[in-house]
Amino acid sequence: MVLLGTLINAVLIVAGTFIGRALRNIPEKMKETVMYAIGLAVVVLGLQMGFESQNFVVVIISLVLGAVIGEWMNLDDKLNNFGHWMEDMLGAKKESKGSLAQGFVTATLIFIMGAMGIIGALESGLSNEHGVLISKGLIDGFTSIILASTLGIGVMLAAIPVFVYQGLIALFATQISLIIPNAALDMFITEMTATGGVMIVAIGLNMIGLTKIRVANLLPGVLVVGLIVTVIYKMNLG
Repeated sequence: MVLLGTLINAVLIVAGTFIGRALRNIPEKMKETVMYAIGLAVVVLGLQMGFESQNFVVVIISLVLGAVIGEWMNLDDKLNNFGHWMEDMLGAKKESKGSLAQGFVTATLIFIMGAMGIIGALESGLSNEHGVLISKGLIDGFTSIILASTLGIGVMLAAIPVFVYQGLIALFATQISLIIPNAALDMFITEMTATGGVMIVAIGLNMIGLTKIRVANLLPGVLVVGLIVTVIYKMNLG
């Protein structure tokens, strides 16, 4: 089953969210400190990913152009509006309004960034092996426990874009491997991971309360990475 790894990943996010919600009744001061701790850990994770870049100029250009495109498209507001729409659909209580959207947006950005999702989905599609995605699912599940304990049930909704994103890569893995040479794909994964890492640093800073960066507006930077890598690869061939 090609989508088995993706399905397990999504289920573990949902399961982790419910476990995290069971731990939500902790004192406010403790919850605040836990949130700061999570934010700091997310910053470190992002820095670790960012340092993987082999050409940081690619990361800078991708983030700048991505920010321009994202602001023009107003992606951050659209993603938050989707979260608010889900609140209405699920009949969220008035006092929890906004928290569901925040949990959804934060968790989605954390779970879809990084190399494991792409590599694991390609492995599932090409060889029907799901070890990487199951490992990612365990990491995401544990992370969702921590996030849901402070950000709420909205973390669970991140399972939807994760399933769609990784599922599509798995389903079209054969075509992707035929169209994109391994060297170009490896370069893209490396620079995409680094670019995503900078975005994750921004998420961590937002969680700590130091910044209010509209991280979703940086997402087009991932597509810009693909365009730049394509140009570099073709220039190297020439």
